[in-house]
Amino acid sequence: MEDGTDILLIEDEPNIAEAVCFILVRDGWRVATVSDGAEAMRSLRERMPRLVVLDVMLPNRSGDEILTELRADGDAALAATPVLLLTAQGRPATELADAILAKPFANDDLRALVRRMIN
Repeated sequence: MEDGTDILLIEDEPNIAEAVCFILVRDGWRVATVSDGAEAMRSLRERMPRLVVLDVMLPNRSGDEILTELRADGDAALAATPVLLLTAQGRPATELADAILAKPFANDDLRALVRRMIN
């Protein structure tokens, strides 16, 4: 069941989530946010976004765990959803992401990656 969300942002740091949302909404994308790793898969299944922007470090469930479950999902369309992984730790544990953006990042880098991954 799609709800028209272009991008699902899964990020627990309020300042980062607010900044990313501001940048993406200003560029015309419809963005929904989730701040807890435990809620991520439910929200992904409900929203069926065109792109996921996923933080690695989340409460209750890591971005790596979420991404592993997403890629193994029985719904092929959901499993194929492009994922942009945000990380402050350098190299994430998983190679399942479509792109990786290290924090802190330039706004223009975020915009360019999102455009490339959705279009």
